[in-house]
Amino acid sequence: MRRALLLLYPLPKGGGLAQLTDPRMRIIHSTSMQAQMVDSKVSNLLAQVSQEELRRTVEILSKPRHYHAESLSNQRCAQWIYDRFKAFGYETHFQGRYRNVVAIPAIDKSETAVLVGAHYDSVPGTPGADDNASGVAALLECARLIASQGHSQTAAFVAFNREEDGLLGSADFVENFLPNSPLNPEGVHVLEMVGYCSHDPGSQRVPQGLPIRAPSVGNFIGLLGNRDSNHMVDSILAQSATYFPELVAVGLKVHLGVEKLLPVLARSDHDPFWRARIPAVMWTDTAEFRNPNYHRATDTPDTLDYDFLQSVTQLLLSCLFRADGEDALLG
Repeated sequence: MRRALLLLYPLPKGGGLAQLTDPRMRIIHSTSMQAQMVDSKVSNLLAQVSQEELRRTVEILSKPRHYHAESLSNQRCAQWIYDRFKAFGYETHFQGRYRNVVAIPAIDKSETAVLVGAHYDSVPGTPGADDNASGVAALLECARLIASQGHSQTAAFVAFNREEDGLLGSADFVENFLPNSPLNPEGVHVLEMVGYCSHDPGSQRVPQGLPIRAPSVGNFIGLLGNRDSNHMVDSILAQSATYFPELVAVGLKVHLGVEKLLPVLARSDHDPFWRARIPAVMWTDTAEFRNPNYHRATDTPDTLDYDFLQSVTQLLLSCLFRADGEDALLG
């Protein structure tokens, strides 16, 4: 994830951070959602999410892999991801000048409705376990299990490059690949640092100037939506309430295009989709507002919480599996 930028935003009058609220931004907790009926097919699939596979992927990818500074490592990681997608049975190719890795299910591509993305590059000199080997691990595990179902799929996957250089890979994908592609994603899930969890009081911070109230304990998965994707946030939170009441999921729903005034909300690969008015939700552990290893050499595999990463992966998989049937997780 790119570093936070200075917020240029007129804050509401009348007090300190604890008092700040804004009708254009709304926090919703999964605990406030009504649980639905549990589907045994979904539960059986979720039980197959392998913590060992997640850890293995994180350990393999956790090496400095910046596009320029560690170009050979970057290329090797891209090839490893490509090989994994191919082994799962996806139509796989490198896309664009920055070598995004795209995996498309072997079906009528006009039916592909859901896209999952995560960047695989790191900043120079950091192993990037949380940022963003954790996101790629969750993406690959979902790709593996969706492919294992052996029936029509509606999920495609893309590993972006050069997120750390200004979202260049995802911007190229949106601008130059999607318009000429048979893919027509109705919803996009972008995974940005999803493996760090802390149960310590005061372990969660809020970006300076962001007019919201958020939990002070960093044990939740954050979901960020805008006017085009807030319905997806609601659906994900409902899935969390249904299948993972023990996992705290917190959604930030931004309204009226206010994200254009808050650069801190545009720091990852969801932003090019937002700019193209394609519904996209960012999944995140909130990066440096929780993880003290952000963009440091200490962002190593042993610092992650693999129970948390497994739960987040299961929640995402439950969304994709629903989208695979008659109940698409898009409305």
